[in-house]
Amino acid sequence: MRARLLFLAIFLGATALAQGCAPVIVAGGATAAVAATDRRSVGTQLDDQNIELTARRRLNHDDRLAEGVHVNFTCFNGTLLLTGEAATAEKRDIVVSLVDRLQGVKRVVNEIAVAEPTALGSRSNDSWITGQVKTRLLADEKIPGRRVKVITENGTVYLMGLVTQKEGELAAEAARAVGGVKRVVKMFEYTD
Repeated sequence: MRARLLFLAIFLGATALAQGCAPVIVAGGATAAVAATDRRSVGTQLDDQNIELTARRRLNHDDRLAEGVHVNFTCFNGTLLLTGEAATAEKRDIVVSLVDRLQGVKRVVNEIAVAEPTALGSRSNDSWITGQVKTRLLADEKIPGRRVKVITENGTVYLMGLVTQKEGELAAEAARAVGGVKRVVKMFEYTD
């Protein structure tokens, strides 16, 4: 399977280069590298992406949620993580009801806080924290950094992936060492 993905990435890259589309090569190569190192099948990866897109679409098309809601959807191996804020418990419950029976979802983890949506500065800090955690994970040879999905919401870092228990502990320790991290939540599926 990895050989097929590598061939596809090289083929697409060569085609794009011949047409003068260098950015396509970079994006395609990065996507192929992540897909090749992921322990999920390519089909499962696509299913998870489809779940995220469908959840986002449902939220965006519900007029009751036009204001007072900031929610992120992250799906890994059928587990759908909901993070963010909803101004009221009713709005939070509406979001959950929109996604709790999506095809392919095995479990919904509701981490939506009942609060006003965070400011852009807080979200920028979360992005910075995510970047720092990913950098630490990729720098440590004992941790399969490309196999760990990192999501940060209001200083809480969520870690998802198919890992061994040792890999999961090392990833959590690396995340805790990043400045600004308030809490680390391990949502791993263990392979051992």
